[in-house]
Amino acid sequence: MPTPRRRTLASIALTVMLLRGISAVAQSSPPQAAGAAVSVKEFTVQEAVDYALANYPAVRAALEQYNAAKAGVGLARTSYLPRLDGVWQGDRGSRESVLGVLLPQSPNILTGTQGSVTPHSYRPFWTSGAGFLLSWEPFDFGYRRAQVRSARSTEDRTQAQVTLTRLGVATAVAEASLAVLADEQRVNASLADVSRREVFAKSVHALVDAHLRPGADASRADAELAATRTRLILAQQASDIGGVTLAQVLGLAGSSVRIKPGPFLQIPPEQSLPGASVAEHPAAVVEQRRIQEETARISILNHSYYPHFTTEGLISARGSGQTSTGGVKRGLNGLGFDVYNWEAGLTVSLDVTSIVAIHERKKVEVANQRREEATYAQTLQTLTGAQQAALAELEGARRVAQNTPTELSASRQSETQALARFRAGLGTIVDVAEAQDLLAQAEMDDSLARLSIWRALAEMAAAGGDMAPFLNVASSAVQKGH
Repeated sequence: MPTPRRRTLASIALTVMLLRGISAVAQSSPPQAAGAAVSVKEFTVQEAVDYALANYPAVRAALEQYNAAKAGVGLARTSYLPRLDGVWQGDRGSRESVLGVLLPQSPNILTGTQGSVTPHSYRPFWTSGAGFLLSWEPFDFGYRRAQVRSARSTEDRTQAQVTLTRLGVATAVAEASLAVLADEQRVNASLADVSRREVFAKSVHALVDAHLRPGADASRADAELAATRTRLILAQQASDIGGVTLAQVLGLAGSSVRIKPGPFLQIPPEQSLPGASVAEHPAAVVEQRRIQEETARISILNHSYYPHFTTEGLISARGSGQTSTGGVKRGLNGLGFDVYNWEAGLTVSLDVTSIVAIHERKKVEVANQRREEATYAQTLQTLTGAQQAALAELEGARRVAQNTPTELSASRQSETQALARFRAGLGTIVDVAEAQDLLAQAEMDDSLARLSIWRALAEMAAAGGDMAPFLNVASSAVQKGH
């Protein structure tokens, strides 16, 4: 009687990827060779969650993304530092000059020469040059500060993404662990049903052999027993696949994972999990950080309209193997420096034509900001609905758990009475089969009822954005002996 599963926004993206994707891989994996040794690892639900958070690749990937964003803040801060460029050049060639000018071209194939026009000798010679240029923007009207804020907003968003990823992994592991326990309960209920029907089938065959019952009764008993064994096989198959899925979620593919029942087969204590504001849910926080990220990008564009003021200091040296009369010095003359210069000044630059492009880029970022605001509003709606649905599921699960003992007791009495009537010749085998079906369903319902409460509590914790309260309730139940 599990109710439809309702997941939070955090679970939709990551839990479906973990459970469905990994389950698909599990089903497509080749079966293990018969007789191969399989290691068995046993966890409590808390231990399984902790193991996955420490080892699952999605968590490590999110952490590294955060580390990269954190380094990006340091990179943005380097824009406050002055820039020092150094250069040295030595070359050999002719430097014939002619009066006139050339417009800049790309690539710069037709190079200009420095100095006055000298007699043409068409002889190559050495030239050299070296220098250092120190430049720094003493003020920038807040442009660099806006860049640092943008990098920090990205860091904040990736940090929130780490929390959301951890929540998704913890939710997936907790739900997969409880699903494994539920599959085990189905197997146990199916085993009990098979055992009862085997005993009944033997008694029917004895009555048929003694000619106290028609042969059709034996055939019907065998058919019921075979159908029950088929249901047992299917339950065992589902349990095996669930174990494989959980093992892969934990990064232990190839191992057999077992979850300790702990308190999950008992009714949990009557206590509700602490309420949490949907605005504090990791999924909502991530969307908030995205809005802040877009706001920071708009701030950069707002500060891009201002001119750049750059102070510059230059030290340079030149050498030439050609004399002022056009002669060429011998040997390596020209690789040494002949003259030295220094300069200092202030440069003001403004790319006037980029203002239009900046304006259009700002329109793009403003539209992106409005999109993120709409997504944030939708996220709050989704999380609110998920919390209400989880609460309704918990209340329904508790009512079901209160009813299943009555269902189980009545079903057992019904089966006992049907068997007695059958042995007395007052009832048919169909009556017994129906009573045994009813008892099998009642045992299944009763065995899953308590687990359904725990699964609803896990849903509530996921909807609240933190699995710790759910795990704390389970730990407290263990200590109190529930």
